[in-house]
Amino acid sequence: MTEAVPLSLCAREPRVPADRLVAEMVPPPRFDSVRFETYVPDRNQPSQAEAVTVLSSFAAGLGGAHATGSGRRRWFTRKPAAPAAPRGVYLDGGYGVGKTHLLASLWHATPAEPSLKAFGTFVELTNLVGALGFQQTVKTLSGHRLLCIDEFELDDPGDTVLVSTLLGKLVEAGVALAATSNTLPGKLGEGRFAAADFLREIQGLSAHFRPLRIDGEDYRHRGLPEAPAPFSDEQVTRASHATGGASLDDFPQLLEHLARVHPSRYGALTDGVRAVCLTDVRPVPDQSTALRLVVLADRLYDREVPVLASGLPFDRLFSDEMLQGGYRKKYFRAISRLTALARDAKGLVEQ
Repeated sequence: MTEAVPLSLCAREPRVPADRLVAEMVPPPRFDSVRFETYVPDRNQPSQAEAVTVLSSFAAGLGGAHATGSGRRRWFTRKPAAPAAPRGVYLDGGYGVGKTHLLASLWHATPAEPSLKAFGTFVELTNLVGALGFQQTVKTLSGHRLLCIDEFELDDPGDTVLVSTLLGKLVEAGVALAATSNTLPGKLGEGRFAAADFLREIQGLSAHFRPLRIDGEDYRHRGLPEAPAPFSDEQVTRASHATGGASLDDFPQLLEHLARVHPSRYGALTDGVRAVCLTDVRPVPDQSTALRLVVLADRLYDREVPVLASGLPFDRLFSDEMLQGGYRKKYFRAISRLTALARDAKGLVEQ
């Protein structure tokens, strides 16, 4: 059998036009076919079934003509004396409880053409603003019925002000909002920057959402065996040559390469890649590198790309200091997702 020549992520420096960023604001391949009916609530966690009920009603309420002007509050009818109701839902919970599944299900269930609905991660949303400019982003998204934001996280004051202003403009235009995060909206930014200095912006963001708590354990590891141990360099290299469309990179070199590619292009970095093979996995040296790796892990998980690796297991990527800091939930999510992808990659190695 003729061996395939593996690809290299380090040899790629993709350029992503702005129109592609807009066109790709749909649920990623892993969540393309999910629906509320395919979500399996944990019977021991009633908040999961409740979330399905609330979100189903929310989606049904988004039918009809796009609300603008004085009619924009039609989704949340209220008596004149009542306080203003939030115009979005915010799914809060730990990693692996199915928040993205539910968010994508909401997108699919909303009765509107795909071109009137947008779905993207928080990073992708801020990257869209960078590509289009603020005013053009407002104009592009204002005609939408729904904006879904996955992995809502505020990592710096600039993002806080930017997103607060953007969402305020979209709400005024009648766009409904839905978001997921591991942090309640009033607590965004804690432990990462001087959140108190930007309390007004953070509280403004929180006012747009009705928090919906989803409890439970990580479904990716619920009842499953432990993650596979790393393979040898030889096994990983051999598997990369035997698997069509696989990439092969030295892990430290890949981390260096990620610093030269904007995170908005990490999805394009993996275009056409059927499996990622990594040698010499070792602890991530610093927080900036760690955050870039988190974004790559998210894109690989979204695209269902298995990851075969040698070196250290993925639960030893981040230092204890990182796992106790303000970005700990990001790092735990990355460990969870990379572990699931490592499990998917076991079949690539000849037994």
